[in-house]
Amino acid sequence: MAVSSDGQSVTFTPPAGAVGLIGDMTDWRKRDPIAVQAGKPLTLTMPRGAWIEYAWVDAAGEAFADPDNDQKSLNPWWPYPRAAVVGQYVHHPLWLRPEATQKGTAHRLTWDGQVFEGKRRAVVYLPAGHQKEQPIPVYYIQDGIAFYRTGKLGDVMDRAVEAGIASGAALVFVEPSDRNEEYYLNDRYLEFLQTEVFPQVEGVLFTPAERGLWGASLGGLISLYLGSQHPELFSRVVSHSGAFIARPNAKYPSGVIDTTNAGEWLREQLEKSPPTHLKTSLDTGTLEWLTGPNRRMAALFADQFLPHQYREYPSGHNWVTWREALPEAFLYMQGHESVEADLPAQETGQLISDVNDALRELRREGGLSEEEIRRVLEQELKRPL
Repeated sequence: MAVSSDGQSVTFTPPAGAVGLIGDMTDWRKRDPIAVQAGKPLTLTMPRGAWIEYAWVDAAGEAFADPDNDQKSLNPWWPYPRAAVVGQYVHHPLWLRPEATQKGTAHRLTWDGQVFEGKRRAVVYLPAGHQKEQPIPVYYIQDGIAFYRTGKLGDVMDRAVEAGIASGAALVFVEPSDRNEEYYLNDRYLEFLQTEVFPQVEGVLFTPAERGLWGASLGGLISLYLGSQHPELFSRVVSHSGAFIARPNAKYPSGVIDTTNAGEWLREQLEKSPPTHLKTSLDTGTLEWLTGPNRRMAALFADQFLPHQYREYPSGHNWVTWREALPEAFLYMQGHESVEADLPAQETGQLISDVNDALRELRREGGLSEEEIRRVLEQELKRPL
């Protein structure tokens, strides 16, 4: 067997030709491979419920897929990652629901870039039945096609809206040309949004009520950077595994941007000038090199009493982590005051009904603030059934 788990112990059996193991446990190429001998099992301790991605390395240093494991991942960068699960990786209840019967509408845009050269693409996804004149929150989403096709953020919105636990938003999925150039603390990306993207969609396809920025990794970095600097434009930010190891113009001699040793410049800036205008959702995987920087960024937001949520997922820097994080991020931004989104299974209809009846009764009786009502409900939901 290529890989097996027992409790928190995960055993990898190297195939012929393997001299090293890389993956989430080594942050892929950021640390040296773990040395192995063909046929000699290697056991590592991993978090319970974790989704782990890995590959083998041959004597020439080339990565290759485990020939004995056909479990692939949502990894668009390399063909060789394979996955192992420690117990059961838990999925959000929204992903367990049937697909929405009422789906939004997609509008595809292409144009020749001016700020950054090259053909540009975007998809605008609007809630089912939305009227252009009705003001609606809008999110400009970096790495847009990946969020649209792989992450299926539009599907998340459709499910949440149909379930009655969230309101819709305009989702503008913007595809980069050179994401390293555009997203690495580049102020010209704001110029690109303002001069090329906003004019094509705002007032044309929808009327914005307020704007947000959304992205993963470098996309999360540029989203929080621009969102924090421009309160006149943005009031919401969602960042998944934000690449918060970065500083302006930090590059290696080869010209590659530095996301390993550049320090946490953006957090230092926000310590001096907290983004009090933002509502922010932060999350990260626990099996990636950016876990610490994201924890420290979230701690800053907590210390400054800024409106935010922070969540962690037992997986790495990949689309399994981010796809799982999308429902909670969307519900934090667009969700209604409802307990349904927090329940772990679909067989809880009576409990939902009882709690919502209690909520209505508390409001009718009066005497309690909304915050006090929320605390009462949270205490009741934590009681053993």
